[in-house]
Amino acid sequence: MSSKGSSPTDPAARIFRSEEELAQLPASERIRYRVVSAGRRYHANDNISAYVREGELVELKAEVQAKLQEVLQALVIDTDSDHNTNETAKRVAKMYIEEVFRGRYVPMPAVTEFPNAERLNELMIVGPITIRSACSHHMCPIFGKVWIGILPNEHSNLIGLSKYARIADWIMSRPQIQEEAVTMLANELQERVRPDGLAIVMEADHFCMHWRGVKDNQSAMVNSVMRGAFLKDAKLRREFLSLLPRKHS
Repeated sequence: MSSKGSSPTDPAARIFRSEEELAQLPASERIRYRVVSAGRRYHANDNISAYVREGELVELKAEVQAKLQEVLQALVIDTDSDHNTNETAKRVAKMYIEEVFRGRYVPMPAVTEFPNAERLNELMIVGPITIRSACSHHMCPIFGKVWIGILPNEHSNLIGLSKYARIADWIMSRPQIQEEAVTMLANELQERVRPDGLAIVMEADHFCMHWRGVKDNQSAMVNSVMRGAFLKDAKLRREFLSLLPRKHS
């Protein structure tokens, strides 16, 4: 979700533009102008869908394609005679906007909520949910699993199992670091479900370690968020963790 914190020195914040003037700008500048004018930030893991208007993602994709073509040229790759890279810029732009960074540009998927009519109050665990993200430092893939523990109360909203996966995918489909991604997912679920306790564990492989730098393909990162009853009750926390079939077990 977008957060406050845009820089007051951003030129877009100092210049008032009419709709006619905005229409003459590239899509990225129009979107950025709206975000900054609203006093919001646009970090890599923020959702900016509220500031994107109909048809602008098509324009943005074309703009990204043109910039990526310049990157390929700067890398001295002949995209004219090389049939393998002839449409690479187009393919990558489509992948960024419509797939791997989609969580930045579209609203959260609709999630049907149900009242806790039977006053369920026992531990529920959903997972492993497969997640795919990207490191915001090097834009390398992050692949992993998420487990979600919920301790509902009589006032909690219940959501379908598939909806946990949809929410997780929406949060993860952005460039980010794993520690922040898990916290964002916890915030979204806490607000939506309002349980007595919420626990999330994420285990993921980071290709910025596999592919570059130390090139260690055995390392994975595990982190967790514990809230409410899971934070206060060590027995409940141990029960949740003991039921997770993690891959190295």
